[in-house]
Amino acid sequence: MIRFQDVCKSYPDGTEAVRDFTLEAPTGKTTVLVGSSGCGKTTLLRMVNRMVDPTSGAVWIDDENVADVPPVPLRRRIGYVMQNAGLLPHRKVIDNIATVPLLNGVPKAQAHARAAELMELVGLEARQANRYPDQLSGGQQQRVGVARALAADPNILLMDEPFGAVDPLVRADLQAELLRIQRELEKTIVFVTHDIAEALALGDQIVILAKGARIAQAGTPQQVVAEPADDFVADFLGLGRGTLDLHLRETPTGTLVVDGHGRPAGRLVEPG
Repeated sequence: MIRFQDVCKSYPDGTEAVRDFTLEAPTGKTTVLVGSSGCGKTTLLRMVNRMVDPTSGAVWIDDENVADVPPVPLRRRIGYVMQNAGLLPHRKVIDNIATVPLLNGVPKAQAHARAAELMELVGLEARQANRYPDQLSGGQQQRVGVARALAADPNILLMDEPFGAVDPLVRADLQAELLRIQRELEKTIVFVTHDIAEALALGDQIVILAKGARIAQAGTPQQVVAEPADDFVADFLGLGRGTLDLHLRETPTGTLVVDGHGRPAGRLVEPG
């Protein structure tokens, strides 16, 4: 479990990025922090692995205050995936994935074997192991980034808008892949996005943030859509503007699901 307790973050210029933030991210679940740019969501994420230290308050992993753990060993036991993968351009895919195990003293052959297993897990082909990052597509690079984050078998995975730089089709594939991996591994994931559709697709717990990381609403996807806490949440979700107001429309070829503007959002199929 990750627990934020009365966390604040202020900068010397007077900017207050986070104000009195308290939240629990349950073990083995995906907590999504969603909000507009500048609301403090990435600052909160980086407090978990001490890339940012709070001005006041505390962040706990189980019963351990992260402030009591040196940053380097803390980061090596927490997976971290960023928007542009952040791969080392001069190292092959297999060596990028094996980075943290090698730093932790795992023998190279063992680290490479683990990397090969993870390549299969995230949907990369074995022949891509000896390629360099610039020889991969954006989606493939993000898969490498996810594999690298999992290489040391961390209990916690931090994901900072990891799919934001790829096209919509690739993004959907990566989201589906993450859901599959999470069903198998059950990591404690904190995922940052500004995309409410992505948040609803991936999150067990959705935390909608306003300025200063104020929690406008936290709950399951079903709860926040069915019972928005206020007008701010409803507007952010797109309720009343057609985005999530879905209807059924019969057509000669079947039943379509359309949004409030009449645009197709999907088709209705029988389960099974």
